[in-house]
Amino acid sequence: MAQQNRNPSTWGPCAGDVLGTYLRSQATAFLRGLRLHEESGADAAESSDAARSLRGAARRISGSLATFRVVTESSWADGLRAELVWLSSTLADEHAYAARLARLMDALHRLSGSPELPAPRGSAGALTVGSARAGALLDRQLTLARTRAHSATLQALGSSRFHAVADAVAVLASEVPLDAVASRGRVAEVLVPLAAVAENRLSAAVSALPPIGGCEAAPSPYDAHHDGHWHEVRRLLRVHRYAREVLGEDVTRPAAAGEALDRHRDAAEAAAASATAARTPRIAPATAYALGVLHADQRHEVEAARADFQHLWLREPAVTPR
Repeated sequence: MAQQNRNPSTWGPCAGDVLGTYLRSQATAFLRGLRLHEESGADAAESSDAARSLRGAARRISGSLATFRVVTESSWADGLRAELVWLSSTLADEHAYAARLARLMDALHRLSGSPELPAPRGSAGALTVGSARAGALLDRQLTLARTRAHSATLQALGSSRFHAVADAVAVLASEVPLDAVASRGRVAEVLVPLAAVAENRLSAAVSALPPIGGCEAAPSPYDAHHDGHWHEVRRLLRVHRYAREVLGEDVTRPAAAGEALDRHRDAAEAAAASATAARTPRIAPATAYALGVLHADQRHEVEAARADFQHLWLREPAVTPR
């Protein structure tokens, strides 16, 4: 009997109990965010906070269902995860456009007042004049995109598809469909190895990242072709963080690294928006110049965020590319 008690498989709670507790708590957070969203009415700030809460809970549920799929009823998990990914993406768009516009306007204001920036063709006021026109152009384009995203969000929240998702999450708040065999295993036997798989995928993706600026072998700091690799690392890091949350482990380090990759995404998408605006037909040269300076500024922010991530994740000194 003493030998049996030393068997690790008899220690600790069951995998199903731990995962079920986490999923139920996130389902409850989702329903709370949904109630707050419905009660927010015309209050934009409260509506935005509620939508953020909804997205966070949806991402945690979907990420956990992906990592620990074998512990649940797989067909149920796959279906709910796909719907939550759709919902989270839909809810994120409106906020993303608003934040992108604010970021670009702040950058234009900062750049137009900077004495260090050269003006094109010797015209001292070209950047100031061009930035005003560039800001107006970006405001039109991104406000239109935000309006469309807002309409899509309202349509989604009123759809039968969304109500089916909400119903499924409401059921999840009280009962988690678990696999009869895997859920009875101990955490160390079941959840920990699955979380390790998620961490290994992240490590492989980080190792495969192209080098950042600051060394001879690195690509140009303005090369946007590698952004997708970094966005994938951001996604895998988020899944890894949620797996650690399920296990009750400290997530300080992945959370900080995730914030750096959030900044990377924001700067990369802002740079892309400025490049799109610069391709608008028949814009004035001063406007195009201001958008080019803005694009370069945001690409610099991209490289800085990459360096910050490497510092936080790899514990190496951050060298911001210049």
